[in-house]
Amino acid sequence: MTTFDLNFAADHFALFGIAPTQGIDAADLESRFRDIQAQVHPDKHADGTDSAQRLSMQWATRVNEAYQTLKSPLPRARYLLHLRGHDAQIESNTAMPMEFLMAQMELREAVAEAKVGADETALDQLRDQLLAEIKSEYVRLQRLIDTDKDYPAATALVRQLMFQEKLRQEIDDALDAVFS
Repeated sequence: MTTFDLNFAADHFALFGIAPTQGIDAADLESRFRDIQAQVHPDKHADGTDSAQRLSMQWATRVNEAYQTLKSPLPRARYLLHLRGHDAQIESNTAMPMEFLMAQMELREAVAEAKVGADETALDQLRDQLLAEIKSEYVRLQRLIDTDKDYPAATALVRQLMFQEKLRQEIDDALDAVFS
């Protein structure tokens, strides 16, 4: 592959030459990213024409955006669902199963209590509990997308995972505050 011998309009998976699936080899993706980035990085084209420098910058931005989307399971799932014609409707569809919402409310209350009490042990335990749930849901998400091709269920699960990831970040922030 020569410099800029890539299809700028290709989807993120095609750009890296990998199958459009939720389950990807992260090390392979990173290797491909580094290979392409080495070709298009603006430093490599610093002595080129203004046009070549602009094109290099555009490519570097495009490759970085694609990599950032594919390297993490949640953005990758949203992107895959988009490619399959399923919008997760993050902004407009907040419907979730009542059982899930109740469990999340209880978890949020426990996090709030642990945060107020600066209880590092409780926060760690809540984080571990949430991470186990999230890990299980990502396994389920991969099955829904790659095996079952149940995109509506995967879309609903993406919305749920976004909620859980936000709570995970809140716990991490609370832990950081305890350590400060």
